[in-house]
Amino acid sequence: MTTSTADRRYWLLKTEPSTFSFEDLWNAPKRTTFWDGVRNFQARNTMRDLMKPGDLVFIYHSSTDPTGIAGIGEVVKGGYPDPTAFDPKDSHYDPKSKRESPSWFGVEVKALKRLPEIITLERLRKTKGLEKMVLLQKGSRLSVQPVSADEWQVISRLAGINFE
Repeated sequence: MTTSTADRRYWLLKTEPSTFSFEDLWNAPKRTTFWDGVRNFQARNTMRDLMKPGDLVFIYHSSTDPTGIAGIGEVVKGGYPDPTAFDPKDSHYDPKSKRESPSWFGVEVKALKRLPEIITLERLRKTKGLEKMVLLQKGSRLSVQPVSADEWQVISRLAGINFE
């Protein structure tokens, strides 16, 4: 079931480009990947319970220079168990997570649009209308964050695109 435009939600997904970048997503088969390895319960709950097909996401590069929004994607499959949690050879393995009662979930995301340039954290901080954005709040570290519809529009204008 795809989210209607009226019910669409917006998100920001953080990733370290040295591990997985927007370019990696862009170059993935069908430009789609399972967003795995999230090991925070609040972020897990968001992906498991709230993110739905049709929701739009900003892909944010963290732990790099510069940090910022690199591209836009879409949730194409809602939350389901993260298979990396069950694989002892994977760096995201969690021996406490069982197939019959999984601890960790993820969503499938498809790359939709490369931004002409990264919208830096510094630029976001200076932009009117983003003062309450979760990303910009002191102590905000979650890798999966909500973005309001108004914030989505402000950032889309910064990127020079019309993306609803």
